[in-house]
Parts: sequence; C-alpha cells; structure tokens
Amino acid sequence: MLVDEGAVIRARTAVAVVFVANGTLFASIFARTPALRDAFGLSPAGLGLLLLCLSAGSVIGLPLSGVVVGRIGAARAVVAAMATSVAGMVALAAALGAGQEAAAGAALFLVGLGAGVWDVAMNVEGAAVERALARPFMPRLHAGFSLGAVAGAGIAAACAGLGVSFAAQLVGVAVLVAAVVVPAVRAFLPADPGEEHAGPRAVLAAWRDPRTLLVGVLVLSSAFTEGTAYDWSAVAFVDGHGAAQAVGALGYGLFMTSMTAARVWGGALLTRFGRVAVLRAFVLLALVGLLVVVFGSGTGWALAGAALWGAGAALGFPVGMSAAADDPRRAAARVAVVSSIGYTAFLAGPPLIGLLAERIGILHALLVVVVALVVAFATAGATREPQRPAAPDS
Repeated sequence: MLVDEGAVIRARTAVAVVFVANGTLFASIFARTPALRDAFGLSPAGLGLLLLCLSAGSVIGLPLSGVVVGRIGAARAVVAAMATSVAGMVALAAALGAGQEAAAGAALFLVGLGAGVWDVAMNVEGAAVERALARPFMPRLHAGFSLGAVAGAGIAAACAGLGVSFAAQLVGVAVLVAAVVVPAVRAFLPADPGEEHAGPRAVLAAWRDPRTLLVGVLVLSSAFTEGTAYDWSAVAFVDGHGAAQAVGALGYGLFMTSMTAARVWGGALLTRFGRVAVLRAFVLLALVGLLVVVFGSGTGWALAGAALWGAGAALGFPVGMSAAADDPRRAAARVAVVSSIGYTAFLAGPPLIGLLAERIGILHALLVVVVALVVAFATAGATREPQRPAAPDS
C-alpha cells in the first residue's frame, strides 16, 4: 500500500510519542520501587512477588495482543491498552492510600495487562513505519521509550526529593500519559488490507518458525538484562550500596540515559557493521557494566557501571523486533510471538532476583544476568539480515 510522504512523517512522530509515553509511565513506577516496598513493609522476596503481578498481567495480555491488533488496528489497540494501564496506576495509588497490599497486586496486574497489548501494538506500528521509511528506525523508537523512561525517572527522583507521595505521583503521570497518547494515535498509518494480520493461524505458524523462536530467545535474554535494571537497580543502590532513595532513582535514570544515547546512534552502527556484530559487542559492554555495579567500591563506580550496563542493553530488544518484522507479510504475527517469548523474562525476573537477594544480597543476586548475557551473545546470529537477491546482469 502506497502512503504519501507527509503521512509517513506524521506517523513517525506519532509512534515515537507513544513510545516516549510508554517509557514515562513505567519508569515512574519502577524508579520508586523502594517506596512501594516501604509502603507495605516488604522483604526483597515479597517485593519480587508483588512486582510479579505486573509481569503476570503482561504475559497474559501478550498472547491476545496479536489478535487484538489484527481486529481493531494498532491505533485503537494502543488507546485501549493505555487506558487499562492508566486505570491500574490510579488503582495502585488508591491501594497505597488504603494500605492494601492485595489491591496493589491487582492494580499492578492491570498495569501489566495493558502493557502487553500496548507493547505489541506500538511495535507493529513502528515496524510499519520502518518499512515505509526503508531504513533502520526501530532503535530510535526504543530510544524514545528510553527517553520517556529518563523523564519518568526524573519525575520520580524529583517527587522523592520533594517528599511528594508515590500515590500522588502515580495519578499525575497517569493523567499526563492519557493526554498525550489519545491525540497521537490519530496520525498512525492506515491498516494495509493486503498485510497478513496476527490471527490465530498466523500466530500458530509463527510459533513453528525456528528463526522467530531464536529471535524470541534473544529478546527474552535482552529483556531480562534490561528488565532486571528496571526492577532492581534503584533497590541495588539503596540496599546494596547504602545510597539514599533519590540516588537510587538517579542511578536508574543514568541507566536509562545511557540506553537512550546508545539507541539514538545505534542505527548508524547497525547500518555499517550489521546486526550480529553490533549486538555481540554491546552484550560484552553490558557484562562489563553489570560487573562494575556489583563489585565496584562506592556509589561513583556503581553509577559508572549503570551507565555501561544501560548502553550495552540498548539494542537487543529493538533489533529483535526489527528482525521479527523482516517479512512484512508476517510481521504482526511474528512480533506478537517474539514479544510473548521476551516478556516471560519480566514474569520470571522479579521473583528470581528477589529470592536470590533474600539469600545472598541484592548485588550478588544481579549476577544471574550474566547467564542472560551469554544466551544473548549466542542467539544474536538469528537476527542476521535476510539476503536480498542480486540484481540481474545488464
């Protein structure tokens, strides 16, 4: 389907705004996990189980997301998913005010349920825009997510420093996100009637495709590397390095700032050196950063390690999404499958790190990410760009 250049430019801006809003929403929660822990007096394992509610919602929503996007389109799916997550944030604020831990878990489940559909819908739209532009664009979209996360972390740090309650912060961010997303999706590209949507048969076929499964494992490993920092980096600074909550939020923000910068200029590296070589180099960078966070002496070293960790974790997820969408006929189904596999990291990660932290401390518990990095290094080859047929001799 041909789309005029102006429509593509408007869609490019619109989907970038949606990615930024998504990052802002979730970072505003994760950057204040110590406040969530303190509100209910939770142990590390207890906090991990509470965060599991959010991850469980995401994992349940993901298998449905492809069909939802196929039926109502990416724009409507984003709005419906955003509304679900925003409702969860407001409910979480109410649960914090009432001191109801079970209600907080239900609210986080709603946030996660919306997140699952939102993630697939915006990545499907991003892949469509990338194809229309005919150049790498997904890393910049995920840089938008990271930029939003930096903003969300900044909001969280400011609120923590000024003594603004976590509940009040949640409501404010929810209103802001809704006000931005609803008008933005009006500029999404129109659905292509010739494109194969992620109906049940298409999704089942994608689950049988070996390359899609390998890309899914790569995204899972990358999501675990990235998601562990989302869930636990602030706690690692506070509990592991004895820093104040504001410093914990700053460390989280530094991780996201570094990730954002790497995603902004990562597209040029991908164009020059190819997906596989760049991904493997970044995996090694993430490994160095992780080890500095864990073993570095003092907050300064830990902050430097967070920056390296963020840069190294930057490209696995967006490149995996691009690789899943290499075939435009099957992009929606394969993005849904890859996202479903990848988000299981967010299901397993919080309780695993929490249980380990209970026994060996939060810093040493982070070393489980090394396993994920090894898997990411090994599966990076699955993202290799498809060979294009050579031009015929003239």
